[in-house]
Amino acid sequence: MRHLLIRSLLAASLAFGASGAALAGKDLVVGVPDNLTGLDPADLNDNLSQSAARLMFEGLYMLDEHMKLRPQLAESYEVNEEATLFIFHLRKGVTFHDGTPFNAAAVKASFDRAGNPANHLKRQSLFVMIDHTDVVDDSTVKVALKYPFGAFVNDIAHIGALIVSPKSVQDFGKEVTRHPSGTGPYEFVSWTADTLKMKKNEHYWKPGLPKIDTITYRSVPENGARIAMLQTGEAQFIFPVPPEMIKSLENSPTITVFDEPSILIRYVALNNLRKPFNDPRVRLALNYAVDKQAFIKVVFSGRADPMDSPMPQLLGFYQKQGSYPYDPAKARALLAEAGYPNGFETTLTGASNTLTQRGMQFVQQQLAAVGVSVKVEPLEAGVLTAKMFNVQKPEDASIVMLYGGWSSSTGDADWGMRPMLYTKAFPPVLSNLAWYSNPTTDAAIEEGLSTTDPTRRATAYAKAQAQVWKDVPWIFLGVDHNLAAYSKKLTGAFMRPDQQFHLTADADLN
Repeated sequence: MRHLLIRSLLAASLAFGASGAALAGKDLVVGVPDNLTGLDPADLNDNLSQSAARLMFEGLYMLDEHMKLRPQLAESYEVNEEATLFIFHLRKGVTFHDGTPFNAAAVKASFDRAGNPANHLKRQSLFVMIDHTDVVDDSTVKVALKYPFGAFVNDIAHIGALIVSPKSVQDFGKEVTRHPSGTGPYEFVSWTADTLKMKKNEHYWKPGLPKIDTITYRSVPENGARIAMLQTGEAQFIFPVPPEMIKSLENSPTITVFDEPSILIRYVALNNLRKPFNDPRVRLALNYAVDKQAFIKVVFSGRADPMDSPMPQLLGFYQKQGSYPYDPAKARALLAEAGYPNGFETTLTGASNTLTQRGMQFVQQQLAAVGVSVKVEPLEAGVLTAKMFNVQKPEDASIVMLYGGWSSSTGDADWGMRPMLYTKAFPPVLSNLAWYSNPTTDAAIEEGLSTTDPTRRATAYAKAQAQVWKDVPWIFLGVDHNLAAYSKKLTGAFMRPDQQFHLTADADLN
């Protein structure tokens, strides 16, 4: 999960002199805004660390730069009609970086470890549907589920299901996060507070790949400094580029600007169990009170799109719902009808980064115009995470309005709705921070998971989206663009629609 603590991207190499020119080899440096939090795929929440781990680890299936499902360590799979039994046929001749073989036993060990609640790993929720995993033979693994789960293959394409060497877990235990060993194109070299270094895997299972020699992630919090790194050649890929700074790079003869739609939605989650947000008229009023086009222009310099459904357009099974146009008069009328003719006071909580604060301040100003007085509460990432998820029951929730962002890293409608809009997804289990509950929505989400039939899934998720749009548990704001920049010498590097850096195995520096 990734609330607007969301970060992202990738990494790259060393060997730079005072002039910023590479000394030797094909060394990729990626400038990113924050430090990594870890390298154990099963224990990561933030996009930045996840994108780094994807270079070293692989899963049975993967999502490409367009969020399309592709086989990776598995060559194919079979599933029964009930979507409760999946059989995966594995790629042969693959080894982990530590020299041990990749096989069905490694898959079972990795799934069992990540899904064991006693291990307290952050991605344990990805495995709750698994009853047991069995080794059929070295190249065949069978996964039996407790209940139908049609999105299972997308689920295990998530970062949390990447396969970790059983030997590394045995040797290092919880410290495996500092001793990563996967099957990916790059191997771990070192990790300090602000720098991760990797080198190419000379024994990678795809012949002749990878082509880039080293990758280095460099944490550079200041936006202007990251841009300067790219302009001088000290970095070949930087992320994010603030929307207002994109124009300064667009005419560069040596730099390509990456500006593409994403699946990261921006919204304000309203605590549906707490007055005044337990009244749907109030929630509807706030949607009419915010000018979404002005939000996109002011906060994102026009580099975002209106949100017209609880799910973004690029996500599978998306269905357009409509819009809540800017109408402050209608907002005031709805507030008066709900018993708040003079508005009310409330607090809007969110992350402390510049872009989030700009968004919260915009919402604050818009709501003030209809009599709603909003105190903005920006919190450091760790404090915010604790406040969101260290809640054992709904009545203990202290956040009443949360400025949030979310993208589905499984590329499936399931992860686009269930973690945030399902009754059983209340914290601390998942991320339903609106504390929204509707049996119609729940039934539709469950129906969407009960089958692998795309027609039935589409019908179910269309019903879920329509019900959520009608219930307005959030202020629906917009869908970000992916904004990054990279050297024209670099090929095979992308931002995936979920705002994770993606480097193809045949990426190159020319």
